[in-house]
Amino acid sequence: MRLKLDQLEANLNKQLQAVYLICGDEPLQLGEAADLIRKAAKKVGFDNREVLTVDTHFDWRELSAAAEAMSIFSEKKLIDLRLPSGKPGMEGSKAFLHYCERRPEDTILLITSGKLEASASKSKWVQAIENTGILVQVWPLAGKELMNWLSQRLQQKGMSADSDGLKILVSRIEGNLLAAAQEIEKLFVLYGPVKLKNEDIASVVADSSRYDVFNLADALLAGNAERIVKILEGLEAEGVAAPIVLWSITRETRVLCKIKQSIRDGHSRDQAFSKNQVWDKRKPLIDAAIHRLSTNRLDQALLLSAKADRQIKGAQLGDPWQTLLTICLLLAGLDPMAETG
Repeated sequence: MRLKLDQLEANLNKQLQAVYLICGDEPLQLGEAADLIRKAAKKVGFDNREVLTVDTHFDWRELSAAAEAMSIFSEKKLIDLRLPSGKPGMEGSKAFLHYCERRPEDTILLITSGKLEASASKSKWVQAIENTGILVQVWPLAGKELMNWLSQRLQQKGMSADSDGLKILVSRIEGNLLAAAQEIEKLFVLYGPVKLKNEDIASVVADSSRYDVFNLADALLAGNAERIVKILEGLEAEGVAAPIVLWSITRETRVLCKIKQSIRDGHSRDQAFSKNQVWDKRKPLIDAAIHRLSTNRLDQALLLSAKADRQIKGAQLGDPWQTLLTICLLLAGLDPMAETG
């Protein structure tokens, strides 16, 4: 069965299917659709989850082994298979056909895939999945659909904006939903659940501020202390709100913590990256950071982030920008001498 993305949640509330294929080249929608399925499965007892990531070295016999393996922890299993290329090849196609013909009981196969080629929709493996379970294709949004998506996303945070405010967002994000979600999170950090003024939206999502905040995150991951200091000084001079800078820093820190924990739990780096939606372009930066930074150092950064938050809100004495600098240098791998108590 084929479903539209907006039909998926209602369908999950009725009955879970044996196989799900979520495919497309819009990463935010792809990740959130997969999250819906994982949460629905966990809600009804699919506590055992095995992640398989298909790369050039992947052995498709792993899919059969995962399906046949019994868990001592749970009778119900979710096999979470990542297919970034959208091309399983001959061996993968056979493996999917075999799985659909002999699908195990109390097992759900969730496949998240890159965009399928037009010819793939008529292939035997895709048709087998459609006959056995659910196929959902996600597409980039534009025009009225993008406006509606932004409006709904704001409503989820208790916020709203008029059509002119939405158009400002549209003009700045250029169809990138990950960027849009981050901008909306920044608006929520600053203003909370309110009807947003157009000038508030324009100031927060200004191109220069947006790119500089994300450049700061990249400099942190790369451990480039000189660039960190330069960007941070520029952000303060431009009047960028301190909560936005803090949000960017803590977001990256928490992602690094989750990835390190995932690796400690026995997942491969590729599995940990996929689980935390780290895409190919950022993998080298994230990989360098998790090698450089210990768990203890990341925990220190989060403790300092709480201090900066209190300073921003006036609940603790001190300059929040100085604390932000201390956090940044700590994440760069240095040992800043600033007071951290």
